[in-house]
Amino acid sequence: MCPPEHFAVEYVINPWMDTSAPVDAELALKQWQLLCETLVRLGHTVHVLPAEAGLPDMVYAANGAFSVDGVVYGARFRYPQRIAEAAAHRAFYSSWRFVEPTEINEGEGDFAYLPEAHGGLILAGYGFRTESTAHAEAQEALGRPSVSLRLVDPRFYHLDVALAALDDSNIVYYPGAFSEASQRILRQLFPDAVIADETDALAFGLNLVSDGRNVVLNSEASALAAKLRTAGYVPVPVELTELKKGGGSVKCCIAELRP
Repeated sequence: MCPPEHFAVEYVINPWMDTSAPVDAELALKQWQLLCETLVRLGHTVHVLPAEAGLPDMVYAANGAFSVDGVVYGARFRYPQRIAEAAAHRAFYSSWRFVEPTEINEGEGDFAYLPEAHGGLILAGYGFRTESTAHAEAQEALGRPSVSLRLVDPRFYHLDVALAALDDSNIVYYPGAFSEASQRILRQLFPDAVIADETDALAFGLNLVSDGRNVVLNSEASALAAKLRTAGYVPVPVELTELKKGGGSVKCCIAELRP
């Protein structure tokens, strides 16, 4: 995770960003710290990537890389405002086997991994940020089959605001974020998936992290929390109103490490 020490909405690269809506920097840091404390309380270890001046979106640490079994597929950002973030993330993974990308991709923003789904599966989004050609590159780098899913609603510009892994074999997703063909693929692969509605998705409820039991998600997604509880998971709501202003929530702030 990377603290929001320089977080601000200084430009617009997704539909959620509004440069006229000021960010409460103090509140943003408090909310981020509470998210960190929540993860630690649940038994997880948090590694902190130092924030760098001039890179206000570094707080969205999930976008910097995608790791599977000790191999890291690096990010290559689409927008020039974020390109310099990639080097900071690469430095963090100096002791890992790192694969430098040639294709545009935004790390876990558009990649999810389910180690027990169909023998180990990468779900890969495209349509707004990541190029579909990066899916084959990630597959080759990580040695896991990838399934390409087309995003069609600009409000859900990354896979991680439309879909999330709940455990090693199942997911939660909002069908309306995907093309009809991708919806069919998801129904075939995950017949027992938890289905979110548009209200859940717009509340950034799908931008969550789960350890297979505890699901940390945006507190505004109360209806989704109820669905997850019914499905046997334990919802853990956190408030991230300030970080939502940049177009991200829980998952955007967390790069999951898979050594």
